[in-house]
Amino acid sequence: MERSNHTVSEFILLGFTSDPIVQLVLFVMFLIMYTLTVLGNTTLIILICSDSRLHTPMYFFIGNLSFLDLWLSTVYTPKILVICVSEDKSISFAGCVAQFFFSAGLDYSECYLLAAMAYDRYVAIAKPLLYSQVMSIKLCAFFVAASYMGGFFNSSIITKKTFTFDFCNDNIIDDFFCDLLPLVKLACGGKEGYQALMYFLLTSNVMMPIALILASYLVIIATILRIRSTQGRLKAFSTCSSHLISVTLYYGSILYIYSRPRTSYSLDTDKIVSTFYTVVFPMLNPLIYSLRNKDVKEALNKLFK
Repeated sequence: MERSNHTVSEFILLGFTSDPIVQLVLFVMFLIMYTLTVLGNTTLIILICSDSRLHTPMYFFIGNLSFLDLWLSTVYTPKILVICVSEDKSISFAGCVAQFFFSAGLDYSECYLLAAMAYDRYVAIAKPLLYSQVMSIKLCAFFVAASYMGGFFNSSIITKKTFTFDFCNDNIIDDFFCDLLPLVKLACGGKEGYQALMYFLLTSNVMMPIALILASYLVIIATILRIRSTQGRLKAFSTCSSHLISVTLYYGSILYIYSRPRTSYSLDTDKIVSTFYTVVFPMLNPLIYSLRNKDVKEALNKLFK
């Protein structure tokens, strides 16, 4: 990675606050959330791998989503914990590049994976007789591999472009991690074409998956409405309700931050929203996909017994 014109050896992450009492409270909160994230996602992955009843395309995607969330939370949370309790709030230039690259790659990959899961629910509800034939192991593996490849390919583009900026000798990031908007705010000059690149990546990594998800759910809703019995409708809807909740929470927070006009940016508000999709969302996903899921509950009981 070629460095910017002004040599910056490290960045300073301001975090949320300078109040030591509040920092200690935040440390405890983030530690609890990270512990629950690791336990929840690891348990879900173990259940899916060990229980033969969960060896289906839907749980294959859920397992990969749990792995993504586990990795994503690990990219952010350990550094947040250090910032909360240490006077040294610095992160090296290479560390900032690595955090930015992996966080962007994992976020983009999750966008694609959620779209693949929507297609899986579409086939399961709209074409149930062809489900096992259409959603083959090869196709599922292809969707997951394509999600990672697309996510990290686009991440490499935005990472290279961002860290070749001239940072004007200012290295203070008003955030708790190396995020796109605070880094762009530090840059001066050379921003021509960067906003166009941001809109391109927003379209390809967020808007296109959203369009695919909406198209899938339009067909799903139309199929459910054609079911005559109320019980049948509820059963069909319950198979995709967890995914729908997950999509709404994840895409809602991302769109709020990155699709607003530049004049409406508020770093304090963005910090809170960023916390949701970087720390809170990976913790919630195992609960979303397991609390209302009979198969997962039975597998969990079997594991404990």
